[in-house]
Amino acid sequence: MDLVHQKQIKVTEDHIDQNNHVNNVQYVHWVEEAAAEHWESLKHKTDYADDAWMLLDHHIQYKKQVYLGDTITVKTYPLPPEGPKQPRKVEFYCHDKLVVDSLTLWVLFDPEAKKIKRLEGNWLDTLA
Repeated sequence: MDLVHQKQIKVTEDHIDQNNHVNNVQYVHWVEEAAAEHWESLKHKTDYADDAWMLLDHHIQYKKQVYLGDTITVKTYPLPPEGPKQPRKVEFYCHDKLVVDSLTLWVLFDPEAKKIKRLEGNWLDTLA
């Protein structure tokens, strides 16, 4: 199974800030959106289908500006777990160039018990 999720976004006026490029806060929204979409497509193949991911840490690096009318390709994929933490990369490309690079750390959360769950080994191997 391919652990990479991709989507394209056409930049609209709603994404633009006062500097006439994509607003930085918009990228944070897209990071969370891409991660959630990817989890929705995978969770039924795991032992964690009833659980949710909570964002613990977020690092984002802006490399180039993106403007109105541009099309962005968003690529996201999980990295091997680090104990209870699940790293995830989200990369944004425009004109085949990396424009924004994000690394986030997530923890698995049991909404019923209201507790963080420990991941069992490298759970990603079960999806391969």
